Amino acid sequence: MSSSSYQEHFSRAASDPDGFWLEQARRIRWFRAPGQGHSPAAQGGIQWFADGELNTAWLALDAHVQAGRGEQSALIYDSPVTGTQQRLSYAELTGRVARFAGALAGLGVGRGDRVVIYMPMVPEAVIGMLACARLGAVHSVVFGGFAPHELAIRIDDARPKVVLSASCGIEVDRIIPYKPLLDAALAQAEHTPGATVVLQRSPARAGLQPGRDHDWTALEAASAPAEPVPVRGSDPLYILYTSGTTGKPKGVVRDNGGHAVAMHYSMEVVYGMQPGEVFWAASDVGWVVGHSYIVYAPLIYGCTTVLYEGKPVRTPDAGAFWRVISEHRVAGMFTAPTAFRAIRKEDPDGALMSQYDLSCLRRLFLAGERLDPPTYEWLKQRTGLPVLDHWWQTETGWAIACNPVGLEYFPEKPGSATRPTPGFQVEILDPDGAPCSTGQQGAVCVRQPLPPGCLLGIWEDPERFRSAYLERYPGYYLSGDGGYIDAEGDLFVMGRMDDVINVAGHRLSTGELEEIVASHPAVAECAVFGISDELKGQLPLGLVVLKDGCTQAAREVSTELIALVREKVGAVACFRQAVVVHRLPKTRSGKILRRTLRDLADGEPVAVPSTIDDPAILEEIRSSLAARSG
Repeated sequence: MSSSSYQEHFSRAASDPDGFWLEQARRIRWFRAPGQGHSPAAQGGIQWFADGELNTAWLALDAHVQAGRGEQSALIYDSPVTGTQQRLSYAELTGRVARFAGALAGLGVGRGDRVVIYMPMVPEAVIGMLACARLGAVHSVVFGGFAPHELAIRIDDARPKVVLSASCGIEVDRIIPYKPLLDAALAQAEHTPGATVVLQRSPARAGLQPGRDHDWTALEAASAPAEPVPVRGSDPLYILYTSGTTGKPKGVVRDNGGHAVAMHYSMEVVYGMQPGEVFWAASDVGWVVGHSYIVYAPLIYGCTTVLYEGKPVRTPDAGAFWRVISEHRVAGMFTAPTAFRAIRKEDPDGALMSQYDLSCLRRLFLAGERLDPPTYEWLKQRTGLPVLDHWWQTETGWAIACNPVGLEYFPEKPGSATRPTPGFQVEILDPDGAPCSTGQQGAVCVRQPLPPGCLLGIWEDPERFRSAYLERYPGYYLSGDGGYIDAEGDLFVMGRMDDVINVAGHRLSTGELEEIVASHPAVAECAVFGISDELKGQLPLGLVVLKDGCTQAAREVSTELIALVREKVGAVACFRQAVVVHRLPKTRSGKILRRTLRDLADGEPVAVPSTIDDPAILEEIRSSLAARSG
């Protein structure tokens, strides 16, 4: 890329999006180069490069081998929970992906078919994703922490031909058998996949059902390599479901062509990386960060990516991240602020950090939740490195706003994600759709067209896509977050404008949690909202009103509700507090005052809303919350 400035890229992407992005598209290898920029997608969003042909797995693997870089490490697997490490070169990873693609083809998987992947952080999870892409199939990765019910409703929505899984996952020092969870999900699901493929892991092997379940290792070994299947730029690459729901899940659909171009561009502009360097996104392949920056972007760009099966602490200590950086010579690292809050809590003076040579590390990138100033300042003081906040969503697949270090470095501002990324025309709108003035908070929106890499739509639900993202402000994409832009053009994202809880970067719907809590036979009504937590950013807190005549003890109901949410959503919800109260504060029209409850729980000053039906309720709630913390 030339030494163009940020403003040049931003202005060109805004004034001539087709010309700008077609120029970026020429920087990756296509089977047939596109001549078309953007156009409407059938799923409701914007598609890019519909007339081009490529294969994402070939681009991420074979292309580097053909360029003479087959011996470079493509993937470093570092698993402190099993005490193992493994390096796969580009040539080795290409071979394994081609062979496993052959295995999937032997099970009937072809272009456009779906494959659900329910796996821990092992190389086979990456191989499975890339093997789907090699065949032109559509993968849908479900985070291994989700309960069988959550897996079942995703299976019913995606209707996969095959499900990929493993015998177990490992959570610090606890073995979690996956196969019983998978079996329970398949029993609940209405759709029946044709086959499952199970990776047997030595900590806990699984029994296989003859005729349905296949042993991963044996199947891969017995299969012939499959050639990459050309797909159109606008063909879907994957479906990724947003936060759990007890209703119809919301599957974000990503394309092949626009995604590949955005991933390549972002590695250079957003992260300032060079091919051959080591990049580490400390996330999980079940989340969008894992899709974009563990698997696809580093490999498409020609970097070495780190796949880490461990935690920031307790595997074995709060020096784990620094060890990985030092041992594998990581140049750029990306994780959520909650990881460093955990490290800071256990090693406040950074004593463990000082044991490692971190001279290789140039920058730290944080996203997934708000980067709080104390964590930012701690990282700055301890590392002396640029600590770069950036903001994006599952829907966009890459940064809406960032410090574009590959083009130009802007002074860091705690609390700000810096400037809109070229291609994202961010505007702050008031409730009437008018632009907000400088410093005025409003809805953070992006003017259409969205750049390459963003969602094509919601899987088989274009109406939901329109209602969720497009209808509120015609001509714009509604992010759902609120914020403002300051006089220097820097964006400050202040949080969700709807009721979504952000637990360590994982977005959970309050409506989902309330539906589960309300299903308990003793519960008359409830409110679930996020409260501040030093480690995870937010945690859900439930306030529950019991039915008249309920004879169960409040503590017993609370315990059952916590177990119920864990069963329905999984441990990822971190739902550990359900407080029984006599009544909930509401407006005169019957709406529960969740913002007021949140402020009460966080110990913030609370102005009595003029719309409240009975102000005395607030003191009752305050007393109940005080008893909880006491």
